[in-house]
Amino acid sequence: MKDSALLLSDFQYDLPDNRIARFPLTPRDSSKLLIYRAGQISHAHFQELPDLLPENSFLIFNNTKVIPARLHFTRATGAVIELFLLNPFSAEPGELQPISLAMEATGSVIWQGMIGNRKRWKPDEMLETQIATPSGIITLTAAWYDPAQSAVQLSWYPSHLTFAEVIQQAGQIPLPPYLKRDATDADRVTYQTVYSEKEGAVAAPTAGLHFTDNVFGNLIKRGIQHDYLTLHVGAGTFQPIKTDDIRQHHMHTEQVVYSGGNIENLLNNLNHIIAVGTTSMRALESLYWIGVRLMRHERNPFLLDQEYAYQLATDEQPNVRESLESVLSYMKQTNQEQVVAHTGIYITPGYAMKICKGIVTNFHQPGSTLILLIAALIGDDWRKVYDEALQNDYRFLSYGDSSLLLP
Repeated sequence: MKDSALLLSDFQYDLPDNRIARFPLTPRDSSKLLIYRAGQISHAHFQELPDLLPENSFLIFNNTKVIPARLHFTRATGAVIELFLLNPFSAEPGELQPISLAMEATGSVIWQGMIGNRKRWKPDEMLETQIATPSGIITLTAAWYDPAQSAVQLSWYPSHLTFAEVIQQAGQIPLPPYLKRDATDADRVTYQTVYSEKEGAVAAPTAGLHFTDNVFGNLIKRGIQHDYLTLHVGAGTFQPIKTDDIRQHHMHTEQVVYSGGNIENLLNNLNHIIAVGTTSMRALESLYWIGVRLMRHERNPFLLDQEYAYQLATDEQPNVRESLESVLSYMKQTNQEQVVAHTGIYITPGYAMKICKGIVTNFHQPGSTLILLIAALIGDDWRKVYDEALQNDYRFLSYGDSSLLLP
């Protein structure tokens, strides 16, 4: 259960601007790697990770792919309207519309987004832009669908193109705001993991940016296996906590896709799961609570709010195997190979990890929800880890260095 008070001030640290990595290293696996193992800290480089993981480790990766989610339209007056895509719009509250379906749509889609300069965009005004491509001109239009919910209808010609094909030509990669620079063509490659596959994220699962074919090859040589699930990272991951009591922060929700194979792999490796990145950890811990909801026959079991993980006393919580088996059983009964969930899980100090035994992760912003997740995993030692990284010239945030945290 949660403690009575957690103050934002307890999760701040001084991050000098010159320690923020604004561009990635080449090659990807040349970054530094800080190893925290049961309270002890050592240093290496990322290409050494396969030799540093515990024996029989099973890695879980997030194979989401960042979409060029920034679209720009210019009004006749010259004013530029920016649409930052967030998620496909559903008129039914709580309806789980897979992002993959929206990406495959042809002709027209409706998305919710953040609208830059929205006061300049009149309610009945249609915006249009034309994009020159090697195959010809794409005409893309935008019109308000539901202003109250920031929902916009996008239509295009040629209409046989998928939405994924259109935004690859029309959009820009949405770099994190703290990089304080415009995206370049190079970011279309470097701000993706080498294993990215499922389009739908507006931010990269940055722990995975360090992995290369060479690292994967060495993992195989060591007999360390892995699997991929999909959590589409949302813009809310960058939302700062603005409340003194972190409990009052409104946690963002993200879409996750689990396969039956994911769950079988977890069941076969339960005591050896290492999450690659905070998004993988969020997805894995959410899966446990989804199983709990199924076991308790609750409504909307695949919708997880930020408070749910703190509502059951410890002695009321089923063990992990029971929870995962309940999800697998549900999938078999409903003849589904995969399930889509929306998770708003809020992992803060005091939370006991259910599935994850460790994490590979970058260094995160002061006072962020991601720092809270790290503090939940390794306790107050998060500060020792960050002090050590600052003293040893580690590079921070999305394009920065990495760590392996094993409590």
